[in-house]
Amino acid sequence: MEQYIIKGGNPLAGEVEIGGAKNAALGILAAAIMTDETVRIENLPDVQDINVLLEAISEIGASVTRVSRTSALINGSGIGSVSVDYEYIKKIRASYYLLGALLGKYKKAEVPLPGGCNIGSRPIDLHLKGFKALGAKVRISHGAIIAEADHLRGSHIYLDTVSVGATINIMMAAAMAEGRTIIENAAKEPHVVDAANFLNSMGANIKGAGTDVIRIRGVEKLHATEYSIIPDQIEAGTFMFAAAATRGDVIVKNVIPKHLEATTAKLVEIGCQVEEFDDAVRVVATKRLNNTNVKTLPYPGYPTDMQPQIGVALAIAKGTSIVTESIFENRFKYVDELIRMGADIKVEGNTAVIYGTEKLMGARVSAPDLRAGAALVIAGLAAEGITIVDDIVYIQRGYENFEQKLRGLGAEIERVSSEKEIQKFKLRVG
Repeated sequence: MEQYIIKGGNPLAGEVEIGGAKNAALGILAAAIMTDETVRIENLPDVQDINVLLEAISEIGASVTRVSRTSALINGSGIGSVSVDYEYIKKIRASYYLLGALLGKYKKAEVPLPGGCNIGSRPIDLHLKGFKALGAKVRISHGAIIAEADHLRGSHIYLDTVSVGATINIMMAAAMAEGRTIIENAAKEPHVVDAANFLNSMGANIKGAGTDVIRIRGVEKLHATEYSIIPDQIEAGTFMFAAAATRGDVIVKNVIPKHLEATTAKLVEIGCQVEEFDDAVRVVATKRLNNTNVKTLPYPGYPTDMQPQIGVALAIAKGTSIVTESIFENRFKYVDELIRMGADIKVEGNTAVIYGTEKLMGARVSAPDLRAGAALVIAGLAAEGITIVDDIVYIQRGYENFEQKLRGLGAEIERVSSEKEIQKFKLRVG
């Protein structure tokens, strides 16, 4: 089992390049199989979730060629099965996007119930409601969702709650349905817009992505395209908070500043200087951070995926902060680990009250999920002494070359897999 070992106390400084958005790429890769022509996708993040989904796509018969670490050619003409293997689904939740893609193209799909990070209940009832509204019969049998239809017909669909996954999945199925579909109360996240733009580049007719009403006119078939995925706003935000927590000065490159507005606003509130450029942001923290209150909300609100990172920054800020999690109920699993490092935090239901302490102390902690794991790395970078983060497989699901990028900013961090390597690191850093 691999771990990160970190010697904290160095302010991060320099420039870091952000990769493609994992959450956008997952939807786009699924949509790529909806044409029988070859699709080229650029700016793919080289992370575990993406590699697993590419394997799942290949397993059902699509041709997948990895042109480089960040680009792939996909051709869905050879798909011989609409049934996806459980092995892939249990590893990543987003394999459920193959439901919408296969149902849209073949009018049939069989996908096991999804896995992924255990951050709380993430029901897929809205996905199924959307498929049913388009005319599919949907049932759950032996742990798999089976959706099939003679014809898919456009429909007016109202989502009871804002759901990124349901919005993208319904959008894919409706792209090849007969007639017109309207999705109301649609998610507005950048990766919803990216998936819509990608489908449109293949010949789909989708309007309104990025607003709460998406209008889709179904087309008979989709065609080849070349497409580059947007930068990852969560990876960018993670490095921005790493700069803040370590009192550093970091330029985060290859970003869309508009996508980072909620994160930027909170960084400014807690005392950072944030400078925006066309495709970069600079975060400078010269003194101890201030307290603030934050509530996670669907985009354009403060992202749930950035909640653990701000939690770490507030743990070492002045005063008392309140963090309210309104999306996932298990997002505070990192708190127990932070307490081991000296944080003073009380969690009550979906609210954490954070009493800022002067500093954190290095400790051995365990990553409970993807974003919490990244936040614990930030805590280790800001702490005094040595921190070891176990279960980093979660972090590798969503961050590309994480330790290399941090080392490029002056962090003392290594990926190790034995006690011997841990001792060597400790001797080296003194």
